Amino acid sequence: MRYALSSTAMMLAAALTVPAYATEDIAAKIKRQSQEFSDASASGDTKTLARYLDEHVIFINEGGEIASKKDITASGPPGPKNVTNKLVQTDFTIQLYGNVAVTSFTDNATVHVGEQTVTPRFRSTEVWLDEGDAWRMISSQTVALSDDPPTRKLSPAELDDYVGTYQAAPGFTVTITHLGNQLLSATNGAKPAPLLAELHDVLFTPGQPRLRRMFERGSNGKVTGFFSRREGHGVFFKKLG
Repeated sequence: MRYALSSTAMMLAAALTVPAYATEDIAAKIKRQSQEFSDASASGDTKTLARYLDEHVIFINEGGEIASKKDITASGPPGPKNVTNKLVQTDFTIQLYGNVAVTSFTDNATVHVGEQTVTPRFRSTEVWLDEGDAWRMISSQTVALSDDPPTRKLSPAELDDYVGTYQAAPGFTVTITHLGNQLLSATNGAKPAPLLAELHDVLFTPGQPRLRRMFERGSNGKVTGFFSRREGHGVFFKKLG
């Protein structure tokens, strides 16, 4: 009987020493920590960032840069005045693999710059590891989600400037036509798609915000061609005729 009581006492003592974090639902815990990490990123709270990062975390930010824990938690210069940033996660999913949790979500930013507001979005995956005393992030990768930019209205005469056939190489052509109050673009005779102006001589196709067509003009002011540019890389299409 004494042995049984001793065993019971030992079990109760062990239960009382279980870390508090272990009593919380794991999925809910990781979701909470992930949002807190986003909050800390937006506010520059390096202490919270350090608490949730593994010492050897592999972190790739939305600019494609690889950052270490030291890079992420280093104190930087104070941010500009009259600028605030808030990140709210949506579309959160999580998969558990024993002591590893893999998440994906969208960070929705609201950035106020004085009276101006911008709302960029970022999609991330994170990997968290149960290290015994806490769950910490061991990997993260983020991509910036692109949105169509605001458009600029061009006059009929300005739209006519872009009409013509352009060639990047034999067998690779783009034809731009002017129909009504809009431009249409067709590649190698395919179905035409709308072409809108972001700025004068900077055009894009709705739904393809990563791609820009940047037009060049000769000394006489006439369009001579355009660069089809994506992420800083471009192919030049020369205007024919």
